[in-house]
Amino acid sequence: MPLHAICLDLAGVFYQGPRLLPGAQYALQRLRATGLPLRFVTNTSQRNRNQILNDLASLNLAVDESELFTAPQAAHDYLTRRGLTPFCLFHPNLKEEFSDLEGKQPDAVLIGDAGRKFSYEHLDQAFRLLHDGAPLIAIGENRYYQLDDGLHLDAGPFVRALEYAADCQAIITGKPSTAFFEQVLADLGTSPEHTLMVGDDVHGDVEGALNSGMQACLVQTGKYRTGDEQAISGKFQLESDIGTVAERVVSLLESPTP
Repeated sequence: MPLHAICLDLAGVFYQGPRLLPGAQYALQRLRATGLPLRFVTNTSQRNRNQILNDLASLNLAVDESELFTAPQAAHDYLTRRGLTPFCLFHPNLKEEFSDLEGKQPDAVLIGDAGRKFSYEHLDQAFRLLHDGAPLIAIGENRYYQLDDGLHLDAGPFVRALEYAADCQAIITGKPSTAFFEQVLADLGTSPEHTLMVGDDVHGDVEGALNSGMQACLVQTGKYRTGDEQAISGKFQLESDIGTVAERVVSLLESPTP
């Protein structure tokens, strides 16, 4: 299948915490050299957009602001279009990005990776709003994420707990939402079958991309665990890291078209 564009996850693919993963800079250079348009898609909700861009710059990963798609921004757009005022259960770093939606009685619940803010008091407040009919908007539904000291709980388990308690279903604005991938594809101007998604999360990155009709590749870095590739059905690539992905893409583009 011809390849016209590539979507790339960030954490667990190019870096882990503050540490650049081996070969990541060279892999990005190789992908840039192909001339294919790139988009960087992340569910990260502990860092705001400016912080992510600064993190990338500090790691010498050249990413233009226009190439970055974040799940928090997708959540902000969703709330704005519907005129909703959220009760925000997320990391303090995101507060500035949602400050324009504050000011009146909340009529929606927005949940991201809140870290230590996932207290009984805050979860109970969210539950009571949901029980009264407020919609539950989730930035993502990731189960966990990887840091150098191991795995840590992400927002997904708390989303499921609120869904169970309030007998509701969350609206997911980031990966693996088809709407999120469609937004990225619209910006690229490419068809899903000609666009590759690369990530370390078999559900959020790979399964989400496959459900959106895209090509997909799972890298064995970041949160990847042995056997993850057997957790879902569908045809996708499995590569050791972003470096081997870049080499595979270059090889594919250099191969003569039959």
